[in-house]
Amino acid sequence: MSVKILSSNKNPELKKLRSLFQKARERKKLNLFVIEGVREIKKAITGGYTFESVFIHEAASNDFDPLLKPIQNVLKYSIKADLFEKLSIRSGSEKIIAVAKNKSHDLSELKLNDDSIILIIEAPEKPGNIGALFRTATASKMDAVIIANPKTDFYNPNSIRSSLGTLFLLPTAIASSKEVIAFLKERKIIITTAAIHPHAMTYDQFDYNPPLAIVMGTESTGLDKLWIEETNQNLIIPMADEVDSLNLSVSAGILMYESQRKNNRF
Repeated sequence: MSVKILSSNKNPELKKLRSLFQKARERKKLNLFVIEGVREIKKAITGGYTFESVFIHEAASNDFDPLLKPIQNVLKYSIKADLFEKLSIRSGSEKIIAVAKNKSHDLSELKLNDDSIILIIEAPEKPGNIGALFRTATASKMDAVIIANPKTDFYNPNSIRSSLGTLFLLPTAIASSKEVIAFLKERKIIITTAAIHPHAMTYDQFDYNPPLAIVMGTESTGLDKLWIEETNQNLIIPMADEVDSLNLSVSAGILMYESQRKNNRF
């Protein structure tokens, strides 16, 4: 793999890299996104992503040869230290940045089994929340994630960072809530929602028999009424009187781990 040295801030490749870091519109237009860090790049390789290029701090030019061995046919650039520091959002803790191609996240391509348990996130807005949810979904051995009515770019660098790269490991589909509900009903997947309701059941009393979807809404507004109308069971998590809500990723984590515990997956 030949290496090209980049020493000018006006270099077209660096301008393109900055745009991919900063602009969701550019990521969508070019069908590309940015991955910063060894751990995240390694997981993207494991997840079968295709890479276009890598940018390495000049002081670490040969440090990543083992990491990059599976993706030899990519453009490789060595960047002067001052330029790299201006590009990085990791405060100097990482010395490598990669550009990879988006995957398709079409709902029709999502492959599920009769015993699948999936997480559905409706209208997520905060990249950090998305990353945290993927991290927990991966840790708790969920089979897939569906994002309904997304409010932010799936490949936002902060989502990738907060997920520690686990965002690349789970089968993921993105669609509207109506499309997702139709998909679930067609496949006879049980819909459970985390929502306060007169007929809600305490989360640990539910059996979690698959195929099952655990649906979570936003912290600020909760779930769209469409989900409440279509749910098979509302679930609640008991809390002290002094607290009226839990962090989204904490609530989702409780339900995901309980679903896996009830199905003896650990």
